[in-house]
Amino acid sequence: MARKVAIFCSASRKIDPKYNDAAREVVRALHSLGYDVVSGGGAIGTMGAITDESVRVGGHHTAVLPSFMKGLENPAVSEVVWTETMALRKEKMREGTVAVIALPGGIGTMDELIETLTLRKLHKYGGKLYALNLDGFYDPLKALLDHFQATRMLEPEDAALLKFPGSVEELTACFQ
Repeated sequence: MARKVAIFCSASRKIDPKYNDAAREVVRALHSLGYDVVSGGGAIGTMGAITDESVRVGGHHTAVLPSFMKGLENPAVSEVVWTETMALRKEKMREGTVAVIALPGGIGTMDELIETLTLRKLHKYGGKLYALNLDGFYDPLKALLDHFQATRMLEPEDAALLKFPGSVEELTACFQ
């Protein structure tokens, strides 16, 4: 059984293309290292770039979508898993994964990332957790976590559960 990595990311068409380029690099690296990819599976934005790159390199990609999004899935995915709710979607995306990667994304990505960090802290998710800090994208989150530590709302060892690699190379080195 292949090792799986969940990727949380944007579904926006309006983002800087560098984020989709980085997503393609991450997908290529993960597949070349023998990992399967799990993502939201939408057909547009970074989600679409992930699926398209998985197909291009012959990797296995599972899309997880809530049933109210039928018709928005990328038809090229290897497998589609339907859920009843967004909450179940996040749970299914993490299921059986060795790691979660948050690529630069919006409020949905932030929701997925913070929930996963909380579950990791509570020992309810056992995989590694990364936020690709491309060009300082996640610096505001790092500052917020520092503030939480300074005010004793978050223990340093819990903040350390989330790693912030600054480049695709630094991120993919964590999987070798």
